[in-house]
Amino acid sequence: MPEKTIEMFKATDILYEDNHLLVINKPAGVLVQSDTTGDAALEDEIKAFIRERDEKPGNVFLGVVHRIDRPVSGAVLFAKTGKALARLNEMLKNREFRKIYWAITDRRPEKLEDTLADHLVRDGKTNKSRCVSKPTADSKEARLRYRVIGGSDNYTLLEIELLTGRHHQIRCQLAKAGCPIKGDLKYGAPRSNRDGSISLHARSLEFMHPVRKEPVRVTAPVPREDNLWRYFEKSQE
Repeated sequence: MPEKTIEMFKATDILYEDNHLLVINKPAGVLVQSDTTGDAALEDEIKAFIRERDEKPGNVFLGVVHRIDRPVSGAVLFAKTGKALARLNEMLKNREFRKIYWAITDRRPEKLEDTLADHLVRDGKTNKSRCVSKPTADSKEARLRYRVIGGSDNYTLLEIELLTGRHHQIRCQLAKAGCPIKGDLKYGAPRSNRDGSISLHARSLEFMHPVRKEPVRVTAPVPREDNLWRYFEKSQE
């Protein structure tokens, strides 16, 4: 990662909040949850923010519903109550979420839209997934739908709907399809992005509110400091 300091969280990153839920627009380069690196994580920053803002004594409950990779930006959902967390986890298990990502690639896929289906094996030593030709005892099925929604002289914008949630799924499947994500050296991109990010953005989340039983749809603006992301976002208006 780059040496410059990344602002981890600010109040304007809150995309949606009520008594049970919180959705944050995560900057690229920030961990959602602590890992073996010992680096600061978004989960802890948000807890500290809520404790101060709401003047809460003691511990703040905050459940991580799902994670996105460190170099990825976009919408991340947290639960503020145990009831919400339990119900959201069950909804995830039953695939009752609609997750849309945007990805910028150097190459345009052969088809303007398609469904990709592969079997992925995760390598814990390299923190990388790979596609295998046949199912194995260690593999998991991975499916996604994509469509080309924009383009420039050098890049293509894909809209991706995750149909399963596997480790590095979008990154691995697009690389296998010959379209690695811009900046994603781990999966075959020819060069890195200046800020150490990869050009993958968790654009929107759609789900039924776990308590109020009302539909929730949250859209995450693209990184403001990235001219290419802003260009593509503007092209979709």
